[in-house]
Amino acid sequence: MAAIGKIRSWGPVLATVIGLALFAFIAEEMFRSCEATSNERRQQVGEVLGKKISVQEFQSLVDEYQEVIKMTQGRDNLSEEELNQVKDQVWQQFVSNTVIEAEAEKVGLTVTDEELQNVLKTGSNPMLMQTPFVNRETGRFDATQLTKFLADYKKMQSQGGQQLEQYQTIYNYWKFIEKMLRQNILAGKYQSLLSQCLLSNPVSAKMAFDQRNEESDIQLAVLPYSSIKDSEAEPTEADLKAKYNEKKEQFRQYTESRDIKYVDFQVLASKSDRDALMKTMKEAQQQLENGQVPAEVVRKSQSQVPYMGLAVTRSAMPSDIAAKVDSMQVGQTTAPFETAYDNTFNVVKLIAKSQEPDSVEYRQIQVVGANIEEIHTRADSIYNALKAGADFEAIAKKYGQTADKQWMTSAMYERSQAIDADSKNYIAALTTLQPNELKNVAFANGNIVLQVTARKAMVTKYDVAIVKHTIDFSKQTYSEAYNKFSQYVSENKTLEGLEKNAQKFGYRVQERKDLYNSEHTVAGLRATREAMKWIFDSKAGEVSPLYECGNNDHLMVVALTAIHPEGYRDMKDEQVLNVLKTEAMNDKKFQKLSEKLAGVKSIADAKAKGATIDSVRQITFSAPVFVQAAGSSEPALSGAVAAVKAGQFSPAIVKGNGGAYLFQVISKKLREGAKFDEKQQMQQLKQQATQAAGRFMYELITKANVKDNRYLFF
Repeated sequence: MAAIGKIRSWGPVLATVIGLALFAFIAEEMFRSCEATSNERRQQVGEVLGKKISVQEFQSLVDEYQEVIKMTQGRDNLSEEELNQVKDQVWQQFVSNTVIEAEAEKVGLTVTDEELQNVLKTGSNPMLMQTPFVNRETGRFDATQLTKFLADYKKMQSQGGQQLEQYQTIYNYWKFIEKMLRQNILAGKYQSLLSQCLLSNPVSAKMAFDQRNEESDIQLAVLPYSSIKDSEAEPTEADLKAKYNEKKEQFRQYTESRDIKYVDFQVLASKSDRDALMKTMKEAQQQLENGQVPAEVVRKSQSQVPYMGLAVTRSAMPSDIAAKVDSMQVGQTTAPFETAYDNTFNVVKLIAKSQEPDSVEYRQIQVVGANIEEIHTRADSIYNALKAGADFEAIAKKYGQTADKQWMTSAMYERSQAIDADSKNYIAALTTLQPNELKNVAFANGNIVLQVTARKAMVTKYDVAIVKHTIDFSKQTYSEAYNKFSQYVSENKTLEGLEKNAQKFGYRVQERKDLYNSEHTVAGLRATREAMKWIFDSKAGEVSPLYECGNNDHLMVVALTAIHPEGYRDMKDEQVLNVLKTEAMNDKKFQKLSEKLAGVKSIADAKAKGATIDSVRQITFSAPVFVQAAGSSEPALSGAVAAVKAGQFSPAIVKGNGGAYLFQVISKKLREGAKFDEKQQMQQLKQQATQAAGRFMYELITKANVKDNRYLFF
């Protein structure tokens, strides 16, 4: 009993301990849940209508799109700029497809397999013309070729083989086209549904025709806003608030943006760096002039342009070099010269100049044998037989070859970074042989007997040795620049400090307003993703750390000056306030000008009131008239003129963008040659309705709660 009593006395303590343990357990689970949610968010590239896309899913779509471009354009790689365009395209497709799918689901729109098959059978969709399944004879998509390919691909998967990789590439490309077809068909159906909701009729068609073709000639009385001093029309706070409420929708933004100020410093070569490089260039010039082997001179000077030892066209050379070679003499070597646009020093020697074909048709027999001696002997035998009149195709067939004719163009080899000796001999033979001429070309591991069958497009080619070297900064120069910039950043932790001391350090503070996280760079510089992440993760007034960016030649520091969240821009925002002040001031000026023009019933009366009089011809309702005296385009004036009959004076003063207007309509007539065609006009209105449906899609996207976090990953 005593033990039980003792336990009971510990009851409140035990309850507290158990409660704390339960709380710790619940808190731990909550923490794990929050951490998991946070990790999930960190892996999300974006969200549309609640549909999330992870970084892995997005990258997969980018890779898919990238492979399609490589395949269709015969490319190995895409540039950074091109890759950014691909990422933008993939994101835009994800957004628009998600919105269309959601809207289509609401009204029961789908794309069935039967519909897709009908599109394939018809074969007229432009996307199908970009596939390998186009019939060369008809020039149209051939569904039977696709069916055969899919059957062959299925067999290839089970059997394996060397061609499987090629088949897989084409299959992946087709699946991409099929997916895009489904998306485009669904989008087309939805767009068609929207456009059918906007109808045209004969009355609307006639009105649209008149608005576009009825021309008015007027006499115009102008009192520009500039005739009143700004100080005489200063708006009050109440005026600005009223104008803000009137124009509020104009100041709505659907995506957050941020304003920054930044210092960007590019590190350039110092005088000592330039002098050291110039010494190297002069040595290269002297060596080329003294007849040293061009390939060795070019290699040792670390030229950006390798020496191939082959004559090439001007298009294969850098543009600054191509501009010089025509005026050079064979054997001439230039003094070192600078090219500003690519920041290089250059030396050029023109070794030879010749007229050669840009395209060569040829056929060949590749000679094989047990050893090199046997190959040489057999090649001589083949060459002699052909010289004696033997049939080229018959001899090729004897050695298991077809000797099909093929073309070689200059572009196939001119831009190569390196060409071995055998390839050089091979190309030299092809470009110098005359039609039907034969040559037995010996290589290190065998022989090829060549015959040129045709030559086209004789062009001037140049054998030139080019020493081109970027004017780079040295490690010491970069280190000095970095230390100086680092000192500037460390000593100025506020925007005020950055601006106050920039000139002292030799820097300039620049400004960028409305930077969006969908952009790929800051200030157009490469490798600024970390700076972008900082900008969109920081608070207004903060200053960033130092960033090394560009092509490892720029130093940057950023200050975040303002955040403009999604929604309505604040009335105190500088850009908003400028608009409000201008429009509110124009309202006051119009009021003053209206009082001045009160009671005016004719152009003569308006002139007596100080108005500028001008004749304006061929005004139509559909095209805003530009008033020279006010320096402004005036759609309101065009509308007012359309409502007044010929011979009449304007019933009211027109408030324009640049002034107050009164007018007398002199004449009205249809544009010369204009003829009303009811069916044609109704069709034009239908096309406009389709365009309006496209604009409606934009409205849907703005309401889709789009969240774009790509800046965190790409």
